[in-house]
Amino acid sequence: MKKITLLSLLLAFTISSSVQAIDWVISFVVWEGNVYEVKKEVIEERDIGKSIGEVKTEATTSNYYGNASNAYPIGTKYYEIKGISTSDAIAVKEDNQWVKAVYFRKAPFHIMNILTNQYFIFSIVITALILIGFIFQKKIESKNKGE
Repeated sequence: MKKITLLSLLLAFTISSSVQAIDWVISFVVWEGNVYEVKKEVIEERDIGKSIGEVKTEATTSNYYGNASNAYPIGTKYYEIKGISTSDAIAVKEDNQWVKAVYFRKAPFHIMNILTNQYFIFSIVITALILIGFIFQKKIESKNKGE
């Protein structure tokens, strides 16, 4: 039983580290939680749709988050490709041309994806305001009871 458990753990670590190692063999961008492998296929300008995002963080380790890339600098723009779903491929602006990036896999989980999410931040602010209002109301009530 111990051998099976040990073997299972070893296999799990081997698989997870090989997936992370792939990140450094290919050029990639991450958009909306998906990793896209950048191909050297040039997309014509007439096939470029609207801008959908940009690189916001550098993927310098396998522990990246948000709209990231291991090959493109922060600020590099992502675009729709007309006639192709963004779940299949997107275009990346590279040296005054656009190259195709095809869906590769889901991005690995990172806590910063939650902490930097606008809905999460909004819910924290609303919760804090409600809590402050509740505390302020209790102070007023206790002050009125004391009079």
